[in-house]
Amino acid sequence: MPTAPWRPHKDVSGNQSCGLLPLGDDYTYLRLLSELYLINMHQEALPLYLQIASQLRRNIQESVFKVGDRLPTETELSERFGVNRHTLRRAMEVLRQEGIVGVERGRGTFVMADPIAVPIGKRVRFNESLKAQSLQPVWQVLRIVEINADARLSKRLEIDVGASVILFERLSSIDDIPISISSSYFPGQHFPGLIDHCETYRSISKMLQTEYGRDHIRRSTRLSARLAQANDARLLKMPANGPILLSESINVDQTGVVIEYGVTRFRGERMELVLENET
Repeated sequence: MPTAPWRPHKDVSGNQSCGLLPLGDDYTYLRLLSELYLINMHQEALPLYLQIASQLRRNIQESVFKVGDRLPTETELSERFGVNRHTLRRAMEVLRQEGIVGVERGRGTFVMADPIAVPIGKRVRFNESLKAQSLQPVWQVLRIVEINADARLSKRLEIDVGASVILFERLSSIDDIPISISSSYFPGQHFPGLIDHCETYRSISKMLQTEYGRDHIRRSTRLSARLAQANDARLLKMPANGPILLSESINVDQTGVVIEYGVTRFRGERMELVLENET
């Protein structure tokens, strides 16, 4: 049986396409045209701001704009799509809520990477979890100071009010983007010389094991969503009162003694906290 002749077909806008369809397969040909027509009609039926969001989303998926790229300004995009800024802002808000773009005050709108997953399990292994995702965290020490335990720290660390506490606070970044601020409180009575060691080690778990023979085990974690305080928002380079994920952990050693109370503020749009089931 001879092969059916081929002919070019036209898309729904009337432009000739390079795709070819056999004359003998009229049913498939008509069905394809029908599907293309319906897709086009559906797109045109969407509100204008959703059509713009769809186009920008497709540009990002096709790497016209890559992760970390700054998008054109509102004025430039408004002119490109022939819309006012109000419509353009609604489109950008859709992409922002989807986590596709992020707004950095004073810098512009950037294409965001997929959220970084941080597992919450028995072992405290923040560094290892990032490296397992081929991410290289960088830390900036904000402060290492000795303070006295107030009522809250006394309860969390199970020590007397007024007892010595070492506060070790760091800012973590990936690809020059701040992702978290961690405040670690240690009972000073268990860790002589801790301030000097904090300046040497990148991993708290490794420091506690190497210098003090203490394991680093998570006993409990409380997770909540908050608005960032002004200083945290500044350090994390996020909008004032932007959302953060707050993690408060009580960590113990192999004998069950509390050795750390940790408070970490994660950028809400950049991080995912994954609760792991222990086997």
